[in-house]
Amino acid sequence: MSGFPPIRTALNVEITRNLLKNGTPSWTTLWFNSWSSEMLQYLIICVLLYVLYYRYRDSQCIKNVSDKYVYITGCDSGFGNLLAKHLDEQGFHVLAACFTEKGAEELKECTSSRLKTFQLDIVNSESIIKAAEFVKSEVKEKGLWGLVNNAGISLPAGPSDWLTIDDYKAVLNVNLIGLIEVTLSVLPLIKRARGRIVNVASIFGKISCMGGPYCISKYGVEAFNDGLRRDLSEFGVKVLCIEPGFFKTNMTNLDLITDNFKKIWFRLPQDVKDDYGADYLDKVKHKLKTRLAKLADPNLMKVVWCMNHALTSVHPRTRYSAGRDAKLFWIPLSYMPTIISDIVLRLDKVKSAKCIL
Repeated sequence: MSGFPPIRTALNVEITRNLLKNGTPSWTTLWFNSWSSEMLQYLIICVLLYVLYYRYRDSQCIKNVSDKYVYITGCDSGFGNLLAKHLDEQGFHVLAACFTEKGAEELKECTSSRLKTFQLDIVNSESIIKAAEFVKSEVKEKGLWGLVNNAGISLPAGPSDWLTIDDYKAVLNVNLIGLIEVTLSVLPLIKRARGRIVNVASIFGKISCMGGPYCISKYGVEAFNDGLRRDLSEFGVKVLCIEPGFFKTNMTNLDLITDNFKKIWFRLPQDVKDDYGADYLDKVKHKLKTRLAKLADPNLMKVVWCMNHALTSVHPRTRYSAGRDAKLFWIPLSYMPTIISDIVLRLDKVKSAKCIL
């Protein structure tokens, strides 16, 4: 181990100091100190080599993207819109599904002729079948390299006792049932190309920080993603999951969220309103304004980078957690004992008028 004199010298100095201070140690102590120093050096070398290997492996990209097709849902705005433009610039054939005609036209105007737009209503089976037929006519025998299930909604939302079963169905039909139906509609094309399926879940598919259907739908996406990944791995299909934290999109638009709360509040029976208090809405709006200002990251490219890596890396990661809040707060919190995560989340919750905690 002569290649590491600084470490060896430092350890020898420390041993010498101990000799002068404590007297002559036994031969076993000297042997253990020497063995420990060598093991530490080996450990450092192994860690450095692993980091270098991982970075090299992570940076390897696929070739010939110009003959690959990627189908993206939810391209009107946000992550899907940016990803469609980004992949178009790289040379992919992008099949961008938009909910509105306006969204489709605006995206088409600022991209190349390789990018094709079409309308898709993810809760309408006929629309999904029609979209699948369009995709099939475009990819032909090459198959579909990538499907990015990006379309999703977060509203209606609110405390569980504010909501109806129709509120739950509205979110679940888009975020979970629609995602599954779109995937199944083009699965043979993906298997043919041995391609990729990228499912956009959420960090709230790991920890449920609020009541309502959104977290339930994302837990469902996580479960579907895991089962699909294991089922399709033997066919050479890779299934990846994106788990963003808070980002500045329509889902975190304060005006849309507060309007949602007001709409639900006004339909509540009086006894439920009394449980929460007349000033509850104002408290919620203030809390949301404060939290979203701190947490909502304006840099949407952090999520787009994850999507792009999942589609273009030779060795894509199984999961991508995007955003500082996801990595430093939500993920660690999700691994905490339930009693701790409950306390942490309760501390940040707006208290109702009849709260007993």
